[in-house]
Amino acid sequence: RRRKRVRGDLPEDFCKLALSKLKTKKRVNRSTMQYYRYENTEVSCCYKYLMFSYNIIFWLAGAAFIAIGFWAWSEKGVLLDLTQVTRMHGFDPVWVVLVVGTVTFILGFAGCVGALRENICLLKFFSGLIGFIFFLELTAAVLAFVFQDPLRDWISDFFLTNLRGYREDIDLQNLI
Repeated sequence: RRRKRVRGDLPEDFCKLALSKLKTKKRVNRSTMQYYRYENTEVSCCYKYLMFSYNIIFWLAGAAFIAIGFWAWSEKGVLLDLTQVTRMHGFDPVWVVLVVGTVTFILGFAGCVGALRENICLLKFFSGLIGFIFFLELTAAVLAFVFQDPLRDWISDFFLTNLRGYREDIDLQNLI
């Protein structure tokens, strides 16, 4: 038995049509692979290209840091004899430049391509890595506050060791 429609009731076909319109995904079949593609972009075009341009600057800066690090090693002759990397006494600042450049390059790439292509996986990697770096900075700040005295002694010993290495290494003097 069918129920009689009262004012305010919607027909079932209308409800099905409204639910199908709410779904913005469209099934696309290319060769044998099927995937869903959004008909409407969910991100503002202005925000998308702003994030792209912001991250391309970091991507290029990371590449510049990596290039500067390898240039510094080539000036010191480390690239000609890679065993010098393990034989260095003290701390070589080129390591910091290379690590910062690599992390910046990877972050810039993930943010740049993720924003441009609206790739959810790259954007999640980007935000996860940014969150992880923030957590590391927060942890370092708390540990530095808690262990102020031992940290002060360690930093003074670190600088004294590197100053001795600076005075003995003519290539490092010329580079700096």
